Amino acid sequence: MSEHVITLNWKLQTGSFDYDIYNREHSIDFDNRNRICASAAPEFHGNPSCVNPEQAFVASIASCHMLTFLALASKKQFIVVAYNDTARGILGKNSAGKIAITRIDLSPVIIFAEEKCPTQEIFEQLHDRAHKGCFIANSIASCIEVEIAGRMEIAPDA
Repeated sequence: MSEHVITLNWKLQTGSFDYDIYNREHSIDFDNRNRICASAAPEFHGNPSCVNPEQAFVASIASCHMLTFLALASKKQFIVVAYNDTARGILGKNSAGKIAITRIDLSPVIIFAEEKCPTQEIFEQLHDRAHKGCFIANSIASCIEVEIAGRMEIAPDA
């Protein structure tokens, strides 16, 4: 259906590759249009001023749910004038004992135009359909493959 490509770049900047010292900051480019500063979470020696993977994961779920909800509401001709969410992801251990985002709580507040808003029952149905239709949420159990490029490069002496 479609392909989505990012380019991730990291370079050692601390001089030492010791676990407690090496820099975690890296850049992520989205189709050469947008670049964000990313890092590990502060608990893992990351830079708190950058986006960490856990935040990005929670943001992708919240964003997908919102966009799916808005599409469904629009198709039903309800008028959404604002959508705000404070999403929270919990990092813990999953059933296999691995560290994982074990729970994501979305807390959307949606404001509708008075002349075209759903009943509470339809509102709840829209959220249920948005959750079931969110392809990011549907992808959580997807297979992740790491492609080994077949080459390794050695940096020249600095």
